[in-house]
Amino acid sequence: MSGRARLALCAAAATLMAACALLPLVAEPMWLLQAALLVAAQTGVGAAARRVPLARPLTVAVQALVSVMLLTLFFAREHALAGLVPGPDAAQHFALLLRQGSHDVSRYAAPAPVTDGIRLMLIGGVLAVHLLVDTLAVTFRGAAPAGLPLLALYSVAAGLSDGAADWLWFLVAAAGYLMLLLAEGRDRLAQWGRVFAGAPRVPGAPESGAVAPVRTGRRIGAVALGVALVVPMALPTMREGLLGPAGAGAGAGDGGGTISAVNPLVSLRDSLNADSDRQVLSLRTSADDLSDLYVRIVSLDDFDGTTWKPAQRRIVGVPDVFPAPPGLAPDVRHTTVRTTVNAADWYAQDWLPMPYPPSGVRIGGHWRYEPAGMTLVGDHGQTTRGAAYVVDSLEVRPTSEQLAGAPAPPAALERDYTRVPGRLPKVVARTAREVTAGAANHYEEAVRLQDWFAVDGGFTYDTRVEVGHGPDAIANFLRDKQGFCVHFSFTMAAMARTLGIPARVAVGFAPGTPQADGSVSVSLKDAHAWPELYFQGVGWTRFEPTPSRGTVPSYTRSEKPGTAQPDPELPSRGASSAPSAAASEAARCAGVAHRPDDCGGPTAAVAVPGGGGGPWTGLWAALIALGALAVLAVPLSPMLWRLRARSLRLGGRDRSEEGAAAHTLAAWRELTDSAWDLGIVPDESQTPRGAAARIVRLGRLDPEAGAAVHRVAEALEQVLYAPRPRPVTGLAQDVRRVVTALNGAADRRTRLRARFAPRSAVRALWSLRARWTALGTRVTSALPPLRPRPTGPRG
Repeated sequence: MSGRARLALCAAAATLMAACALLPLVAEPMWLLQAALLVAAQTGVGAAARRVPLARPLTVAVQALVSVMLLTLFFAREHALAGLVPGPDAAQHFALLLRQGSHDVSRYAAPAPVTDGIRLMLIGGVLAVHLLVDTLAVTFRGAAPAGLPLLALYSVAAGLSDGAADWLWFLVAAAGYLMLLLAEGRDRLAQWGRVFAGAPRVPGAPESGAVAPVRTGRRIGAVALGVALVVPMALPTMREGLLGPAGAGAGAGDGGGTISAVNPLVSLRDSLNADSDRQVLSLRTSADDLSDLYVRIVSLDDFDGTTWKPAQRRIVGVPDVFPAPPGLAPDVRHTTVRTTVNAADWYAQDWLPMPYPPSGVRIGGHWRYEPAGMTLVGDHGQTTRGAAYVVDSLEVRPTSEQLAGAPAPPAALERDYTRVPGRLPKVVARTAREVTAGAANHYEEAVRLQDWFAVDGGFTYDTRVEVGHGPDAIANFLRDKQGFCVHFSFTMAAMARTLGIPARVAVGFAPGTPQADGSVSVSLKDAHAWPELYFQGVGWTRFEPTPSRGTVPSYTRSEKPGTAQPDPELPSRGASSAPSAAASEAARCAGVAHRPDDCGGPTAAVAVPGGGGGPWTGLWAALIALGALAVLAVPLSPMLWRLRARSLRLGGRDRSEEGAAAHTLAAWRELTDSAWDLGIVPDESQTPRGAAARIVRLGRLDPEAGAAVHRVAEALEQVLYAPRPRPVTGLAQDVRRVVTALNGAADRRTRLRARFAPRSAVRALWSLRARWTALGTRVTSALPPLRPRPTGPRG
């Protein structure tokens, strides 16, 4: 290997070692593998350009061009020519991702989820730093100045982290830089030889060439040390957001103060679409109905026509007993519920999540009370990180008659909470009047709005839809009828205000998942937003217009079929789980352990990852385009396929019967494939119950995990034999519980085999072969038939 090639490899290694300082900032480390592959490609292009040889500026230009094309392939291939050549659409998409990434960085607490925007900023930043390092150290042969971009990369990471192990990452980055300097010194010695001695220095004489580089290195080191000390002090910490802190300033002391909170609503779409889920809160409650256990963070009551945000409010000391919620009359039935909350150690939120309306809270630390929203906000840097607290709250149970007969609200409240800006599109108020035509009172109008969004209006729940910005965002949602909880809650609250109903938006978490120990687990994917409407005598009242999240309140439930159908992942009980004797169309898929394409319908769509545009699809496209890197990627492909398949099978789904059946079939497929990876080969001759018993026996599962296996099997039997399968809650959690137990019972060698060489990854080959066969069949059928050749005697 030549000295310059060795120097190029050391430059790439030094960049990646410095980039390791970014690992504590995000929840998943796989982005670093992608960055390493692109850095390797950038290094290879530079080596090839220097070998040609090209002029130095042209070498840098070629590397930059290839880097842009690779980023386009990863992040904007649908908007580029041939997936590689960026154009105006790709540039616009990059700008959108960068805005999203900047928004996410300012909102999420570390470790933040790796959203598309954050991934682009991480990988793009590492590529840009490596281009500078490679240019300085290899193309222009100056390794010492190359330490400045490396230091800048480390300084950004140090400024955003909370400092627990910064010294370790500094040592890693410093070792990479030292390695780069030693490689350059070795290369120079190989070309020029070692200088053993120099002429003695004479006062006033010019410095020799051997001394000048030492002086230059010292100056660069001094500048680098100054940057290392100053930059982290100037950078803000990444501690804001709905799923991180909300960033509220609070006055000191008990005499009061004000908070001017930034909008705590982050991109819920990225949380709901995240490949991995994380527990945020663990609850224990005395409430009888867990399906109504919403945990509220803050209310958004300031509507500017574009978005909702918390208004500036005055805060006071936390009272021992909270005042009664505004508008609640004594004759409305309500009971006191006590909930014990434990927040995750990583969850640093300024606003305190609580059931609404709270009547008292016991918590340590520095907290302040905001009376209008009945919320608590941290003071002097106080967050929920690892907090344990007890909340007393009221479970209000109004009747429809009480809501329908509610008198007019106070004039001041009605004025503040029915205000809409003049720039709100006229279609919002017009549609509200059309939907509620004929309603006798505000309560009937609210129920009609809720049913129109959830049932009658033809809306589709889709977390991939952008949140939208500008005054036309709500109008676009009413036109396209696709969105998620942000769209539904924002729009219903705005339409309610145009009808004269006081309205605001609550942000927090939908009911979580009950656990075997009696607790309730609330995770990132339970993040939710819902509208609250005010009725005098009842107070602020929850509505649920989002068709696939949470539960419809009993006081608004109509007789329309499907109105109150719950999301399968949220706790809503009551339907029978007994299977019927009649088999459904999914029966032919029972016990499938082989080719997923043999089973049509929703199973194939859930069990086999399609070309949905995820980051790993771009990874494989990049590896095909960069054949030199295939040797590195091929050994990891089974593991990557399994990670992708598991994410799709246990991810989100719709609320239809077909979606519930597809989710159940996919959960069973993931369970049997995980067992297969650990050596329990599927036996398709057995019934689901027999297969479940076999997995429990061979996997040596404990009673809790065994019960989870049988729950998934019973849900599968219902899908296979019930004429109208119902949604079953907690299947994804049961599958994850079983996989954890199976891994715990296996030895280390089996676990490593299951992770890096999973047996079930052969399904990808089966799927590819089936598609190839289908393609051949279509091509053959499209060709004209061949005429038979005459077989008569030759003359």
